[in-house]
Amino acid sequence: MVQTLLKNLLLAIGIVLVLAQFFGPEKNNGDADSVTAFLQETNANAEATAILKSSCFDCHSSSTTYPWYNNITPVNYWLADHVKDGKRHFNVSNWSDYSNKKKDHKLEELIEEVEEQEMPLPSYTLTHGDLSSEEINTLISWAKSARLNYAFEGEAQ
Repeated sequence: MVQTLLKNLLLAIGIVLVLAQFFGPEKNNGDADSVTAFLQETNANAEATAILKSSCFDCHSSSTTYPWYNNITPVNYWLADHVKDGKRHFNVSNWSDYSNKKKDHKLEELIEEVEEQEMPLPSYTLTHGDLSSEEINTLISWAKSARLNYAFEGEAQ
């Protein structure tokens, strides 16, 4: 009796999981060039650009390059939530819409998060790897330099 109940329960769960594969969240497949204004305005060098593209833009822009496991439900919902939350905090695709004060603040937050190794998230680095000390220094140096453009403008306002 218990074995039959357990067998039926596992079968039902299996059917639900198979059916769930036909549904998924909307993908973050906006314009891949939407980061161009951010990169140009912040004068990102080649090294910083490479790090940003490989470790930041998937969650912090309007265009995500999804890993193969994004095709598995419920993983795709979990990833979609991460991207949505990342864009809520900082979306480089909306950089042109930010005031200079907000741009300065976002770069300040970027520096803080990277210095404290809070970004990228541990769940991201689990599959993509941590930033090296050199990469961290490159990002921080670039962001500090970029902040100079907005710090002086913010004082004048």
